[in-house]
Amino acid sequence: MNASEIIKGIEDAQKKEETDSFRVGDTVKVHAIIKEGNRERVQIFEGTVLKRQGGSNRETFTVRKFSNGVGVEKTWPLHSPHVKKIEVVRRGKARRAKLNYLRDRIGKRAKVKELVR
Repeated sequence: MNASEIIKGIEDAQKKEETDSFRVGDTVKVHAIIKEGNRERVQIFEGTVLKRQGGSNRETFTVRKFSNGVGVEKTWPLHSPHVKKIEVVRRGKARRAKLNYLRDRIGKRAKVKELVR
């Protein structure tokens, strides 16, 4: 058994059995567990998915929202135990893998068209 097989075994053990299906451009609600002292609560972060990157258990995704006129981005590991669930609010139509151009836009210009099926 070589080193890459051992690493693959450890990574597979850290993966979640079932992940929520979402794509770049979707508007999602991320239910994240927040620890405050000795209490735990679930905080919801709703915004547009800018990018998904990495693979296996290292995969991360970035969500951007506007809070009081200021753009806020958060990046989470997809298989993190702190991410309780990811709920898709609406599907977006994106023609590229990373929507970095949305960072320069404000208001209606920062919208992603809705995917109609």
